[in-house]
Amino acid sequence: MVENANGRFRRNVTRGAAAVVAAVAAGGLAVACTANTVTHAGPNEDAPRPTIVLEHGAFADGSSWNGVIEKLTKDRYPVVAAADPLRGPASDAAALRSVISHIDGPVILVGHSYGGSVISAAAAGNDKVKGLVYVAAFLPAPGETALELTNKFPGTTLPGTLNPVPFTNADGTAGTDLYIQQDKFPAQFAADVPADRAALAAASQRPIAQSALEEKATVAAWSEKPSWDIITTKDLNIPVEAQRFMAERAHATVTEVDASHSVAVSHPDVVAKVIEQAAAAAH
Repeated sequence: MVENANGRFRRNVTRGAAAVVAAVAAGGLAVACTANTVTHAGPNEDAPRPTIVLEHGAFADGSSWNGVIEKLTKDRYPVVAAADPLRGPASDAAALRSVISHIDGPVILVGHSYGGSVISAAAAGNDKVKGLVYVAAFLPAPGETALELTNKFPGTTLPGTLNPVPFTNADGTAGTDLYIQQDKFPAQFAADVPADRAALAAASQRPIAQSALEEKATVAAWSEKPSWDIITTKDLNIPVEAQRFMAERAHATVTEVDASHSVAVSHPDVVAKVIEQAAAAAH
């Protein structure tokens, strides 16, 4: 497989990023990983860097990227951790495209879990996006859903941990939000994350609309742009064989990590390194 930096967020979101993340413990752990990536040196000191836009997935929020943001900002990359509404790939991609439209210069999109479905839609036909990084994520083809891809191979234990919460929209239509039961969250989602941090993540998790996992993809940006994929071999949300199937189909440059679904929290160094490889290739 072939591998393929200074945008600025006009609303000054990234200006304070380094100060925000300076107090966050990186929590780097020992890594058992096999990688068929080639290490690239970062951009030259004076070369422009692309803006790294991070899209979280279900049962998480922007803080799940804190350790990764710390690494990237130390290497002088501008970073935006976008808020994912978690309502559906099409509407969430529209929200992400609005963020991208306020960034000057090239962009690398990074998606975790369901966020992979979102970046696959948001980047389609967008020349500003120079590369895609998938982190324990979905890479759906047109017509596929996240739920379908999860069930394509055995291994997920997510259904037995979910807590469905019905809701009613302002227009009177009904829906269901999905949470992971807090007492089951650490083992299911973040088994290699320190217990206190996993408990905080469980309490602050963002729910996803069940319909979002059942919505069919209409485009696949990975078919037109270079992609990188971090596959988590101890993932209980998206089976590892499903991740491998999607990565191979996309001809992505793959890094496999012996990690849970929360790899960006437990192994931020690995995730940041792959993102910087994608940024260097785009430069």
